[in-house]
Amino acid sequence: MLLCINATSIDNRNSSESGVHVFNNLNFPKSISNTIFYLERDFVAFKEALAFKESQGKYEIVNTLGYLGKYQFGKTTLARFDIYDTQHFLKTPILQEKAFVALCKVNKWILRKDILRSEGKKINGILITESGILAAAHLSGAGNVKKFLRSNGSQHFSDAYGSSIASYLKKFANYDLSNIVAERLAKV
Repeated sequence: MLLCINATSIDNRNSSESGVHVFNNLNFPKSISNTIFYLERDFVAFKEALAFKESQGKYEIVNTLGYLGKYQFGKTTLARFDIYDTQHFLKTPILQEKAFVALCKVNKWILRKDILRSEGKKINGILITESGILAAAHLSGAGNVKKFLRSNGSQHFSDAYGSSIASYLKKFANYDLSNIVAERLAKV
C-alpha cells in the first residue's frame, strides 16, 4: 500500500518546527516540484502520522490534560508498561517508541476478534481496517472501540478535544500493520 504525495505540498521546515521527520530538509529543484512521490503505508508511516496528529511529533510535549510525549500517553497506560518516571519518559525518545509498539501489540491482542469480525465492513460509511481500529484504540482505549464496533457505530466516543473514534477509523485506514504481532503481555 502506498501513499501519494506531491512535492509541492511537502513541508520543508525544520522538524522541530513542523514535526515532519520523513521530509526533513528536502529542497526540491524546480524540475521536480510537481513530481508525485509514493511512500509505503507501513507501520512507520502509521506511527508517524498518528504522532503528528497527537503532538506534531514532539517528544517532550505535555498537553493540557496531562497526556505525555510524541504519542500522548496517559499515566495509567504508562503504568501498564511499568513506566512511572514521566520526566524520564519525556526525555527518552527510544522509550516512547518502544511504549508505542508495545501498546499497539496489546491493543491488537485485545481487539483481535473485533478486527476479524469488522475488517472490510463499513460503519456509517467508513471502511473499517485494522490500522483504523488500532488508531482509534490509541485515542479512546480498546474497550470504547469494541463498544463502537459491536454497536455498529451507535456507541460514540470523542475525546476532550473533539477527536472521535469514527474520525480515527477514517483518517488512519489502510496502513499495513502486519508486522505488529498481537501480544497480551507486551513489554517495553
